[in-house]
Amino acid sequence: MPSYAATFMADLAAGRAVVFEDMENDPRLAGLAAWPAHEALQIRAQIIVPLVKAGRLSAVFFVHAPDARGWSAEDVALVGDVAERTWASVERARAETALRDESRTAETLNRTGAALAAELDLTRLVQMVTDAGVDLSGAEFGAFFYNLTNEAGESYMLYTLSGVERAAFEKFPMPRNTEVFAPTFSGSGVVRSDDIRADPRYGRNDPHRGMPRGHLPVRSYLAVPVTSRSGAVIGGLFFGHPRTGRFKERHERLLVGLAGQAAIAIDNAQLFLAAQRELEERRRAEEKLRDLNETLERRVADEVAERVRTEDALRQAQKMEAVGQLTGGIAHDFNNLLTGISGSLELLQSRIRQGRLGEVDRYVGAAQGASKRAAALTQRLLAFSRRQTLDPKPTDVVRLIHGMEELIRRTVGPALEIVVSADAAAWPTLVDPNQLEGALLNLCINARDAMPESGRITIAAANRQLDDREARAHDLPPGEYLSLCVTDTGTGMTPEVVARAFDPFFTTKPLGQGTGLGLSMIYGFVRQTGGQVRIESEPGAGTTVCLYLPRHHGTVAEDAALTERPDAPRAVDGETVLVVDDEPSVRMLVTDVLEDLGYTAIEAADGASGLKILQTNVRVDLLVTDVGLPGSMNGRQVADAARVTRPDLKVLFITGYAENAMLRDGSLDPGMQVMTKPFVMETLADRIREMIEA
Repeated sequence: MPSYAATFMADLAAGRAVVFEDMENDPRLAGLAAWPAHEALQIRAQIIVPLVKAGRLSAVFFVHAPDARGWSAEDVALVGDVAERTWASVERARAETALRDESRTAETLNRTGAALAAELDLTRLVQMVTDAGVDLSGAEFGAFFYNLTNEAGESYMLYTLSGVERAAFEKFPMPRNTEVFAPTFSGSGVVRSDDIRADPRYGRNDPHRGMPRGHLPVRSYLAVPVTSRSGAVIGGLFFGHPRTGRFKERHERLLVGLAGQAAIAIDNAQLFLAAQRELEERRRAEEKLRDLNETLERRVADEVAERVRTEDALRQAQKMEAVGQLTGGIAHDFNNLLTGISGSLELLQSRIRQGRLGEVDRYVGAAQGASKRAAALTQRLLAFSRRQTLDPKPTDVVRLIHGMEELIRRTVGPALEIVVSADAAAWPTLVDPNQLEGALLNLCINARDAMPESGRITIAAANRQLDDREARAHDLPPGEYLSLCVTDTGTGMTPEVVARAFDPFFTTKPLGQGTGLGLSMIYGFVRQTGGQVRIESEPGAGTTVCLYLPRHHGTVAEDAALTERPDAPRAVDGETVLVVDDEPSVRMLVTDVLEDLGYTAIEAADGASGLKILQTNVRVDLLVTDVGLPGSMNGRQVADAARVTRPDLKVLFITGYAENAMLRDGSLDPGMQVMTKPFVMETLADRIREMIEA
């Protein structure tokens, strides 16, 4: 006898609700088998609402009443609405559950991938893979078997277990190359079974005809081969669950991906272990070799040490030669400048004694001019020695060349002719003038060395407009450039030498006559400035080195002239300045300037004495200190210690050399400034006033 549910299934599948107002007397139910639950639940009236999704009956929603009743259309609509809302809630819950599962899966994959990439211990690595496989598949337990085969292909080794103690496998033999295991250990494919015991391959060649007594209860089964880059099967990942139908296609895809990660990580770990073994074997072999050749090695070590000493001495000689090439001409200039300074001072003293004060200004001007030229020479030396960072300024290169012409003539010597061909309308460029002076001098010295007997050096400056083609050839953006070229009539260079000319330490000069650093320093400086360096040379026909520097569209400041300055600003309200310097003449000059301007000046000859004054209650509006001081404290240390009790103390460092001790991480603290010796006393007075008023 058919059931009433089967009778009305067509209506439900078509999406039509079935309504019963009195099931005991409804003619549609006459002759149909009763549903036992009706009597148990005391159902008399009923609404059955189908939920058809994607053309398929997906669910049925029941509403019951214990007594007969008439259902209105609104009742049926309400039940339909509740059914839809219930379905939506169920679907949302399923989606949220699926999303959580996907998130957890992604997290597991990411965490495992990162861990595998960093792990080189095989035992820990394979255990991580097995644990991750159990987590991703929802297996009850998992294992990794190494594919160590004998001639019959039946020798596997249990490497790791997850979800079960190792003792669970110790009393059973390793799996053999049976039909059900074969795809995994041969690498031919994945084995996934909803019930391995029902698989016709399972136990076919096994005398036990199935699972041994006491074995783990495996029904759902999933096995994935792990194959190395070479194609060899490293082993297999095996997962089981006591319930049927636990592993789906999704789990299979996840574990195939995990097996790929595992294969790469195992390959890497094995390569690392092989390398470690090779290194260890090499170390043992080297130890034996050292034992056999101890005497020989000692002799070789002595020879090497002697060679190192010789090379050190040679490098020192090369450094001294390089310094000598530059300083010979500069020393000559310094002697001239010192003569001008000392002679002017002697005559100044003589004229004052004679009462001939009308000539005083002339000698003062001469001494000041010589002092400023000496300061410029000092800055050029610092730039050449690369002891200061780039300080780009708008620069008139033609004026710079003429300013260096006499120094270059003295440096290269009288045997060589110097020709300057500079376009008076040459564009200015934004460059560190000190570095450019050092580069020009270096190029002239190189040109001199290429003409050991006689020759001509031509220094030229001209404007260059580089179009797209020329710019590409020079590895520069198209635009306007100032070219500075040095040409000699010397021995020239081969294309091979030109190609390596900018390599650090590369030189064609005889041993001991060059460090090979000059051109590399020039190249780095010019490239940092946004320009380029190019060499044109031919053996026997000379060499031209051109620096291409970007045009600067601003103006260039004129050279400072020895003009009268307005009166320096005077002190107010008893302002006090502490002067710390170990040079008595410097202290005297600075103190006299301060006192002339109305400041109270306090002197200290070293850092400790200056700090004692600063640790009292005496008024100090500004600390003026040299950086390099004798004793245990330099100027920076004095300033830092003083600011412990005087946090707002303003500090002006005066120094003849930019010592690193003055700076921390490349900058001065707020309220600190620096002036480089020598300086104009009026400039010092202006700076002191400016800092006190700030």
